[in-house]
Amino acid sequence: MVRIIMCGCNGKMGRVISDLAAEDTQATIVAGIDFNTEQHYDYPVFASPAGCNVEADVMIDFSSPQKLAERLAMAIERKMPIVFCTTGLSEEEFAQVNEASKKIAILRSANMSLGVNTLLKLAAAAAKVFAAADFDIEIVEKHHNRKVDAPSGTALAIADAMNEVLKNEYTYKYDRSKERKARDKKEIGISAVRGGTIVGEHEVIFAGADEVIEIKHTAYSKAIFGNGALQAAKYLVGKPAGMYRMSDVIG
Repeated sequence: MVRIIMCGCNGKMGRVISDLAAEDTQATIVAGIDFNTEQHYDYPVFASPAGCNVEADVMIDFSSPQKLAERLAMAIERKMPIVFCTTGLSEEEFAQVNEASKKIAILRSANMSLGVNTLLKLAAAAAKVFAAADFDIEIVEKHHNRKVDAPSGTALAIADAMNEVLKNEYTYKYDRSKERKARDKKEIGISAVRGGTIVGEHEVIFAGADEVIEIKHTAYSKAIFGNGALQAAKYLVGKPAGMYRMSDVIG
């Protein structure tokens, strides 16, 4: 049984993962760390990493950047890997995470969904074929009306995965309203839709002469990200120090 410390256990994703772990036969959450120390589950909750004295095999971090250094120090001291899902880090904080990966295993991903990360691989493989045949490439992403950033980090990750196999020769086009001209062959169009309660939808379109191929992923709840985090936690236990991605989990 993989023992997990859940950082940000009382946040939205922390609660989702706690519910999923309660039904998991291979993993269990043995402690939580959160500024809000309310106990909603049968594991203890600590206000800071320093106060957590519970032994565990891996940490899942869905908390804020605050006390990042303390969490990294705790994991390094215990030689405990981290599934790192915290967003909004500064360049300095990213550097701290990268430095920590020299001492422990850390997995980071723009999206924890197994389906999305499989889509990244499929899109990259398809891009090699269709770009050579002069197909145009577009990405359309849709999210709820409260999401403030656009395009989504996942849309950019998809574009980056394709551009990497295309030798980074493509530019990204986010808005076509400011200029009247035909699309550049070596560009990836990225469009964002915001409305209602859409959890997340990403569609990659390869448009050629007289045919269109579409690869699409739709998220119906945040549970897909929680499931991915749990799978990543199980994968990371026992791995040597280094920076890992969800593509490593998928294989």
